[in-house]
Amino acid sequence: MNSLSETAFSVLDLCPIVEGGTAVDAFRNGLDLARHAERLGYHRYWVAEHHNIPGVASAATAVVIGHVAAGTSRIRVGAGGIMLPNHAPLVIAEQFGTLASLFPGRIDLGVGRAPGGDQRTARALRRYFEEVDAFPKDVQELQAYFQPATPGRFVHAIPGEGLDVPIWILGSSDFGARLAAQLGLPYAFASHFAPDHLFDAVAAYRESFVPSATLAEPKVMIGVNAFLADTDEEAVRLFSSHRQAIVNLVRGRPGLLPPPIDDVDSRCTPEERAAVDRMTRVSLVGSPSTILGPLRSLFNAVRPDEIIFSGHVFDHAARIHSYELLMQARRSG
Repeated sequence: MNSLSETAFSVLDLCPIVEGGTAVDAFRNGLDLARHAERLGYHRYWVAEHHNIPGVASAATAVVIGHVAAGTSRIRVGAGGIMLPNHAPLVIAEQFGTLASLFPGRIDLGVGRAPGGDQRTARALRRYFEEVDAFPKDVQELQAYFQPATPGRFVHAIPGEGLDVPIWILGSSDFGARLAAQLGLPYAFASHFAPDHLFDAVAAYRESFVPSATLAEPKVMIGVNAFLADTDEEAVRLFSSHRQAIVNLVRGRPGLLPPPIDDVDSRCTPEERAAVDRMTRVSLVGSPSTILGPLRSLFNAVRPDEIIFSGHVFDHAARIHSYELLMQARRSG
């Protein structure tokens, strides 16, 4: 079993658009973050699909992945994830088959069950949902498109067919955990924003895992928020941008990522503060020495194979430094 210092660290990015910035800035900064992550030894750089959220630029997820993969050379690049209810599985197979052809051995495809937006946005995406949850069927259809051609198959993903594109199941409950276990696929839990069922879901996945041609043993990744700085006070201040963004989301008024402030808690109600605290419970905020103990405790409690870190810091240089400090803490693990 891996120690913390041997456990893969990865980066999750939503390409945040900050107040006073643009999507162009977000994409430029995302690529720069991926290049730094590659240099620092991070294993993956993933972007997530969200729609109709002003502060998130990664809606066209496959396009962003291609941009980042073209600007890096070694780090794995992928989706964390594609919200499969929004898409025909064939389209995703073709997109990621194209990416895997352009960047062999470097592309990951994480898929989730949520729409990544509200119902009006889902309808605008031109998807028509069945009464019965179609996600398991869609995942299996997606898997089939990546298999080698067989007699009797009349629809082919070109490119995509016969390519080894790793599929991850993403989730925040035991539904995705049990599906990943049943299909013998790796599982990533979204504890960075929905931590309530972390331990139950990971336990369910490991207990019910069925080995497959893809995976012989369970493989678990967990999401963690990380806001590191040279001092605890500065890290708390950096974290305030993310807390403000969640408050705005709770209020139904998502916006651009705001600059940090010192009195974020005074600007929300006790109920809003409780919601933010619950959603961000799995967060590391502080200097490397401060976060090392909580990081070790989380690692020992879950024993993940990989940890993917999300850190929506307003200032780009401070975000890069946060990821540098995080890797410094890992070496001390």
